[in-house]
Amino acid sequence: MIKFGVIGTGWITDSWISAADKSGKWQLHAVYSRRQEQAEAFGSKYNCSNAYTSLEGFAADAGMQAVYIASPNSHHYEQSKQMLQARKHVILEKPATPTLSELDDLFRIAKEQGVYLIEGYRHIQEANFKQLERLIKQEKKLGQIYGASFTYASYSSRYTNVLNGEVPNIFSLDFSGGSLVDIGVYPVTFAVALFGEPTGQSYMPFICRTGVDGGGVIILQYDNFGVQINQSKSYTSAAPCEVYGEKGTITVNATTDISTVKHWNPQTKDTQELAGSYKKPEKPNVNMEEEATEFARIVEEDDTAAAAELEKISRIVIKVTEELRRQNKILYPADKE
Repeated sequence: MIKFGVIGTGWITDSWISAADKSGKWQLHAVYSRRQEQAEAFGSKYNCSNAYTSLEGFAADAGMQAVYIASPNSHHYEQSKQMLQARKHVILEKPATPTLSELDDLFRIAKEQGVYLIEGYRHIQEANFKQLERLIKQEKKLGQIYGASFTYASYSSRYTNVLNGEVPNIFSLDFSGGSLVDIGVYPVTFAVALFGEPTGQSYMPFICRTGVDGGGVIILQYDNFGVQINQSKSYTSAAPCEVYGEKGTITVNATTDISTVKHWNPQTKDTQELAGSYKKPEKPNVNMEEEATEFARIVEEDDTAAAAELEKISRIVIKVTEELRRQNKILYPADKE
């Protein structure tokens, strides 16, 4: 069992702890919060009595091997740096950092300290995403790729707060927020994991009253095709995801929680379901068990090759999103340092 601590006591941390427990590979060891009563109350739900309000003390806990970080985006770099320097493996919720320079620094420190930094992109660890990846990359089910359209647009209750004049963290420039770095990274990562680094990118966002993007359309350019991405936290779309090729079209129900992977054959006009089984997570949790299992395997087996592949994806995604933000003057404190 990998003993881990958590930074961040929101719902996503509850989901990670639940998934980690179900994987049988992780054991919650410590909780950090700025408030003692919050740390103790959160830990008590999981019979965890190690509660910290000091990051120094938290990092120095010799019984802790890894840390899951799900704090506001603007805190990711400094908190991860401190944990890595203390020789703790870090599972860092997406987006890892606002800028590529910060991410480069974290990966450098991780290598120096002999630990892993892994960004928590849960969706590319799903069994049905890996099935889609095999169909496209290995089995060449579509032949030459002509293009793709990926969607993740889901109205956020926090946007209601914005409309009411408030500035929640996820819609704040000071906290490195906005739709692109919150849910837009899901379809961007989807594209990068399937097709690699784009040769160019552009973004046509809707800028909300707080100065961050509420959503918009992204175009990723590849050598012989393009990928259109519709992502938003200020509106909802029910459109599926599709990949188009010379041998047909593959339709996927969504970029996360993939339950269907259907191939349409242009010659026979038949549609074939190619997805494997899918187990819907119990609410309010989200699907993180496959992620927890794989990340534990990487640590336990010291699988540097798998970690390097995830590192490559993380670097490309941050490079793309940073460029898209700069194009539209969506600048965070980290961009100005």
